[in-house]
Amino acid sequence: MRKTGIVAVFLLLCAILSACAHSTGQVSGESISPVLDHILESGELVVGTAGSMPPLNMTTKDGEIIGLEPDMAQLIAAGMGVKLRLETMPFSELLPSLEEGKIDMILSGMTISSKRNLNVAFVGPYFKSGKAFLTKKKTIAAADDTTEINSPDVKLVALKGSTSQLFVQTVLFNATLVTAKDYDEAVDMVIRDEVHALVADYPICVVSLIRYPDEGLMSLITPLTYEPLGIAIPANDPHLVNWTGNFLKTLEGSGALKKLKERWFENTSWLKKLPERKTGKHNL
Repeated sequence: MRKTGIVAVFLLLCAILSACAHSTGQVSGESISPVLDHILESGELVVGTAGSMPPLNMTTKDGEIIGLEPDMAQLIAAGMGVKLRLETMPFSELLPSLEEGKIDMILSGMTISSKRNLNVAFVGPYFKSGKAFLTKKKTIAAADDTTEINSPDVKLVALKGSTSQLFVQTVLFNATLVTAKDYDEAVDMVIRDEVHALVADYPICVVSLIRYPDEGLMSLITPLTYEPLGIAIPANDPHLVNWTGNFLKTLEGSGALKKLKERWFENTSWLKKLPERKTGKHNL
């Protein structure tokens, strides 16, 4: 089924779910669905994303945000009967923005972790990932376990505010850690030999191998961890959590989510839409 087929199926499903979304409740004049009510009243769903995590989310040469998660966000907005606005920002700013009410939900390769779940709600997972290394060093790419690289002589880069950063801090605590604001910066550090390896979810590593075939990159693509990715939602709106959970079940049960994953993970024609790698020495 092509994308047009997926959308056609969802026109009917979204119409049904949209009717359900508009039935928010009131108790003693106070809204029991503050975030969902705001979305419906404003006619706009604001979704936060890094816009730099291919193929989950990425920014094209023309500034368009594309990927698996933007497609999912568009379907969610259609299901609510509202417009979609994608807000891009550094990954580390996503959760604070959600908690401050600047965005309505997050779709940005975010792992459902117990620490994050203390402050926000999660729906999912919609994708299961795991940590891997992106490197130019054969010894790291061939490492059987993390003890082989848990050394002060090894410099690793991870996305700031990510579970990859936490993984290095707790598992590879002897290694030297550097954080990057986005994956473009992190991958460039590996290519320029400023660090020994990038620790990231394995789709990022695999896409980087495809995207930069002449840079001598290698990856341990067997995931070292279990990383369930979920939709982050404000903790004060159980109706929105319930609605989004039911929507995701419909997306999965209809086969539409599987088709979207095939589109973004099996067909790499979107790579030509991405900008060229920005190079330059980084402040470590």
